[in-house]
This record gives sequence, structure tokens and C-alpha cells, in this order.
Amino acid sequence: MPELPEVETTRRGLAPHLLGRTVVGLDVRQPRLRWPLPDVLRETLPGQRILDVERRAKYLLVHTEPGSALLHLGMSGSLRVLPATTPIGTHDHVDWRLDSGQVLRFTDPRRFGSQLWQPRGETHPLLAGLGPEPLSDEFDGDLLWARSRGRKAAVKLLLMDQAIVVGVGNIYASEALFAAGIHPKRPAGSISRERYARLAEEVKRILAYAIRRGGTTLRDFIDPDGSPGYFEQELFAYGRDGEPCKVCGAPIRAIVLGQRSTFFCARCQR
Repeated sequence: MPELPEVETTRRGLAPHLLGRTVVGLDVRQPRLRWPLPDVLRETLPGQRILDVERRAKYLLVHTEPGSALLHLGMSGSLRVLPATTPIGTHDHVDWRLDSGQVLRFTDPRRFGSQLWQPRGETHPLLAGLGPEPLSDEFDGDLLWARSRGRKAAVKLLLMDQAIVVGVGNIYASEALFAAGIHPKRPAGSISRERYARLAEEVKRILAYAIRRGGTTLRDFIDPDGSPGYFEQELFAYGRDGEPCKVCGAPIRAIVLGQRSTFFCARCQR
């Protein structure tokens, strides 16, 4: 699933082509995505001028005067701005026709993505109760330390809890814990304030760097201009089961936490 850097890369790629443009109409070839395309989106969006393109967690919000389209890429979705004459592929489910003569095309082979609607002044239920953005000033080691007190669950699960901090998915949680030298199974409540400060710093550093590098190319993700991300080759832990640790040479190990594969170095992470 595309993670925060991939979604932010998509936002940055799309924004210059969408800002100030008017949505002339929608061509919906497959309305049955993760959730059916809502009628209010199909009825309200045509004729609206795009005011801003924002990211919240792993969602993209395309703002217009009456409200915002809420887009999620799901497992395999992608968004590209293309000439309206571009041939339509099997999995090209929705086109937003723009007054520029281009289309914003949503492609999703697995159909786990979504396009929903958030009326102006309201917060969609999917966004309600989310924690702070990891790259914001609201997120730091003090927040992690305070929210972890008394918790026996593994620290990696705490880091991936969207009510505590949004958008730190499986790949980047593994990488941040490796960089901070913290074992992913360590009980969250047993970690000191100082170690949480280091962990928060590594989350910010790694996410910011991955965004600059274009995200992580894993399976289906490509950015809006069709280019792959370039961070995968620099991963220290994720997906490297059995390979030597780049720091100490010990084999990277894999376990399952919260039904997700978790990778770590038993020598470097305590």
C-alpha cells in the first residue's frame, strides 16, 4: 500500500496541474471501488474550481468551494494528469475532465482505492479522530512518551496507531525503529522519554528524506509522471529478511506484529 511519502509525492506532482483548474465533468467507468462512488461527488464536483490539494494522513483532499473530494490510493491505485486523448486502459476507472483539456485519471487494478466527498465545514468520518501529522510540530518524543505510559503493546504498534500519529505505515515504522535502535517488540510503556525523542526525530528524518527521494517503489506505486520512487534501494530493515545488516552484518530478521511483517536487527535494536 502506498505510504505517506508516496501520497505526498503524488500530491506534489498533481498540484501544479490541478490548482485553479475547473472540473468540467466526470467520466465514471467503474463506480464500485472500495466504497461506491457517492452521488454527491458526481453531482457536485463538475463545474467547480479546484482551490487547493492537501494531504491528510494517506488521503488526498481536493478542495473546492462546496466541499472536498477525498481520495485514497488503496493497495494499487494511482492518479495521473494526462491528455484527454490518452487511450483508456482496463483499470482506468474514473476521469476528471479539466478545463485545461487534460484529465485526472484514477487507475486501480484491485479497486481498494476510493473517491468520497466531504462537505465544506465538515470532517469526513474517515478523518475524524486522527492524530497529528508526523512532520508537524505537534508530533515529537514527548507525545509518544505520554501516549505510551502503561502500554504493554509493542512499540511498533504504537507507532502505527493512527490515533497517535498518522501516516507512519509498516515500511517507515520498521525503518525508524531501526534507525533509533529500538526493538519493534519492546513494550511501548518501557521506553524512556529520551529514546522516544530519538524515535520521533528518526520518523521525521526518514519520511522527509523518502519524500525527497520520491517514495518507495514496492509493487504498484509510481508517481504522477510515471516515474518510480527511489527510496527502496536505501532501506535498512524492511524487506531484507536474511540479508546482512548494513551496520553490523548480522542477519536481518522477520517476525509478524499486528498481522504485518516486521523487520529488525537483533544486534542493533534493543
